[in-house]
Amino acid sequence: MSGGTGDRLVGVKIAFIGTHGVGKTTLCFDLAARLKRRDYSVDLVKEVARECPLPINQETTYDAQAWILHTQIARELEAASRCEIVICDRSVLDNYAYLVHKLGRRRELEPLVTWWLRGYTLLVKVPIWRSPRFDGVRDMGEIFQHRIDATLDDLIRELGVTVMALEPGRHETWSEAVIERLELRERARQESLFDPPEDGPENPG
Repeated sequence: MSGGTGDRLVGVKIAFIGTHGVGKTTLCFDLAARLKRRDYSVDLVKEVARECPLPINQETTYDAQAWILHTQIARELEAASRCEIVICDRSVLDNYAYLVHKLGRRRELEPLVTWWLRGYTLLVKVPIWRSPRFDGVRDMGEIFQHRIDATLDDLIRELGVTVMALEPGRHETWSEAVIERLELRERARQESLFDPPEDGPENPG
């Protein structure tokens, strides 16, 4: 993947998108670990909705989703200033989907959402492959889970957003599939000045 100076990447931002309860958070951590083992500098933007002081899920409000949207953008900016690669647990698009499901499309927010979407290197759509699991925050209803997924698919189609759709039933291969899509090679290990040469110390002449 190009876009770097020398061997350093610039502005690589990946977001896992999808409805709740499909394993996006687990994927984020798994991908981050794999990239760090390849010697890339990685930061993770965790799901900001979990910190929202206002109602979320089916009880969400306009103010709550506006808080989530703008906090998401701020966290992404912070992470991008620190590391080569930013991995996001959600994007502005699926956060917007919760608002659209509740209150419909919003003309005052949609231009910001569509403009910010252009900054993602890759959006990865995670399919529904299991029912929501209790985590103390997200809604457990399967109907709500599927409605958010359908709303997100509608927005992807209507806004003309390009996504990488992961294959259901192959979740154990998802992280490597993302790395292959990004064409990120494994970097050579940086040797310490204090490491002995692999062939051992040279004999004095």
